[in-house]
Amino acid sequence: MDFSWSDEQRAVKAGMVDFARQHLNEGIVERERQGVFARELWDCCAGFGIQGMSVPSAYNKGRDTDFMTAMLAMEGMGYGCRDNGLTFALNAQMWTVQLPILHFGTEQQKQRYLPGMCSGRLIGAHAVTEPDSGSDAFSMQMTATRQADGYLLNGTKCFVSLAPIADVALVFATIDPALGKWGISAFLVDRDTPGFRAGPVREKMGLRTVPMGDLVFEDCLVPAENRLGAEGAGVGMSTSSLEWERCCILASQLGAMERQLEEAVGFARERRQFGKTIGRFQSVSNRIVDMKLRLETSRLLLYKTAWLKMNDLPATTETAMLKLHLGECFVESSLDAIKIHGARGYVSEYGIERDLRDAVGGTIYAGTSDIQRNIVAGLMGL
Repeated sequence: MDFSWSDEQRAVKAGMVDFARQHLNEGIVERERQGVFARELWDCCAGFGIQGMSVPSAYNKGRDTDFMTAMLAMEGMGYGCRDNGLTFALNAQMWTVQLPILHFGTEQQKQRYLPGMCSGRLIGAHAVTEPDSGSDAFSMQMTATRQADGYLLNGTKCFVSLAPIADVALVFATIDPALGKWGISAFLVDRDTPGFRAGPVREKMGLRTVPMGDLVFEDCLVPAENRLGAEGAGVGMSTSSLEWERCCILASQLGAMERQLEEAVGFARERRQFGKTIGRFQSVSNRIVDMKLRLETSRLLLYKTAWLKMNDLPATTETAMLKLHLGECFVESSLDAIKIHGARGYVSEYGIERDLRDAVGGTIYAGTSDIQRNIVAGLMGL
């Protein structure tokens, strides 16, 4: 494995950092406080070509971006953009909605949805979780009953990112509960489909700039041509998309961790107490070293996992370890950053405590840390 980067790839990352710094940070304190999703920033990102990085140029009117370059670019976005909710939302659509359509959709489905998502005209949500099936996602109760002219969907999805504003939802439902996970199928449901409605925005601890809510289906008739992939293919589809998503969402977190570290070092070099800079105190310098260690171990695991995915090699163990390690490292480093900055870290206006609130979500969404431990243990034969 060679994790060196070409000049072109480095330029892509640097360009992403500059773009994020110039266009995505203004008003973040107030937007985050009010829980406002900035559609103008979403459109700005689309204009820069971000949403198009997960699909070929045939659908994004841009250029082809290989996965490693896209991952590196999203790392740059996490470094330059202080709005972790926006970076999360972009990654969620790109890798859990657009990519499944690309990999499993018909050409008609690709042409219908991908250009709109890449341009920012359409927003897509990925809906798996239900009130009674969270970590045990494939015990879902939402049904898709075959009809002569399609499938009748009934059930509720909850805690769905982008649900309140989504134009289309990638929804998973079972065609026959007796089949267990092999009965789960996927459907693309347009917002204006009768029997489909979105609930209000849920308030949450962090990632407040990306709206989260429920999706309710009551005798919602979806045409057969809106089924994504074959019947019963939902498990493989969801598992595959989650592996891709984890690499790029966590890449953005890695970029945020690097920014945290640089700011902590800068503060420790300048802040003086008891006649010397606080970085000279071992309790402070040790925290910074821990932040550096978490950053570099997370980086190596991320790059390895992304390399395996791009080369179509098995990566189930690596993606689980990456999700577990980097997600928990972001929490620990965010807490250390607060401690290093003291009162400045605790006060909202400086934006330091916001990273901690945002980081906690990374130990829950896309598979909790406990579930990742179970996955790795199971793959080790335990």
